[in-house]
Amino acid sequence: MATIGNITFACAEPDALATFWADILEYELEDIPPPLRDALEDAGHDPSDGRAISDPNGDGPRLFFKRMEKSPTEQIPIHLDLYVEDREAAVAAFVTQGATEIETKSLDLGAHEQVWTVLEDPEGNGFCVSAPQHQ
Repeated sequence: MATIGNITFACAEPDALATFWADILEYELEDIPPPLRDALEDAGHDPSDGRAISDPNGDGPRLFFKRMEKSPTEQIPIHLDLYVEDREAAVAAFVTQGATEIETKSLDLGAHEQVWTVLEDPEGNGFCVSAPQHQ
């Protein structure tokens, strides 16, 4: 069985992007853990070119932001889906914190409709926001 060690984002400004995501997810900024710092140094990278954030409750995965060039994409094949109680309020708050709203989509699931909003973080990484469905 495998477990997720990090979800890594290629980015231009690791500190700024880590702060954005820490604010949105209510995570904590942290120093790069020694095994990851050592691996970066062994590969010839400067550990100061990265920043990590983690769930203070220990439930969610660590997110790692590494200064490196990104491959351009037309769509968001791998992205985070965030679940919130009030989608519209959360989207407005995330935009205030630096996200860009792209579009709102919906899918008719028969008994109910699933609605989500696609956003981009300050460096153009896509993510989706939706509220739980109540029947």
